Amino acid sequence: MVPAKSSIKTAKPAAPPAKTAPAKAVAARPVPVAAPVAAPAPMAKTGRGARGTPPTPPAPAPVVASTAAKASYQHTMSSPVLVPPPQVAVKKDPKLANNWKAKTAEQLSDAEVLAMPDTEYMNDKQMAFFRLKLVQLKQEILNSAGETTEHLREDTVIVPDPADRATIEEEHALELRTRDRERKLLKKIEQSIARIDAGDYGYCDETGEPIGVGRLLARPTATLSLEAQQRRELKQKMFGD
Repeated sequence: MVPAKSSIKTAKPAAPPAKTAPAKAVAARPVPVAAPVAAPAPMAKTGRGARGTPPTPPAPAPVVASTAAKASYQHTMSSPVLVPPPQVAVKKDPKLANNWKAKTAEQLSDAEVLAMPDTEYMNDKQMAFFRLKLVQLKQEILNSAGETTEHLREDTVIVPDPADRATIEEEHALELRTRDRERKLLKKIEQSIARIDAGDYGYCDETGEPIGVGRLLARPTATLSLEAQQRRELKQKMFGD
């Protein structure tokens, strides 16, 4: 007897799972890290009521001027102010007021001439005194010029060192500039002596007023009074003439 086929179909074994390709390792990308934020500095408490006070704003940064601005400001501040010098009253010694009567012009001192009364201004003795002073000043300038000539002749030796040679040349240039100023002063001295001979010495060229013994003692070649000289200097500074 043939056994009957079972109507129940046996289940087929399940297919093995498909082999999956191994996943490739993906390189991890670096994640940007945010910089830590500094916490605000705590406000200092000065008392119980300090909690409600608003924070104090920071002080503004100091403004630093440029070097050129500083230099221009310093140059402006260092420039002299055009103010005429104050007139200083010359003190006379009354004890010496009459000494000029018993002395010659060569024996008189500056203090004795200064103490002479105003009524004797530019009398014969004062004229002789200032003439003698101008002649002495002229002789000193001439002697100094002769010494300069001898000095320049002695320094004709060539110095091999460039630094020493430059120093000697600078000294010669300075000495020549000094002699040039003395040459101009010598011309003024000769003009002042001529004014004494003409009887015009001691009086202002612009106003005709007395220049003053004190000013003439300090500057024997003066031809203007102190006020006239100040006015001329101010005009020269204002108009450049």
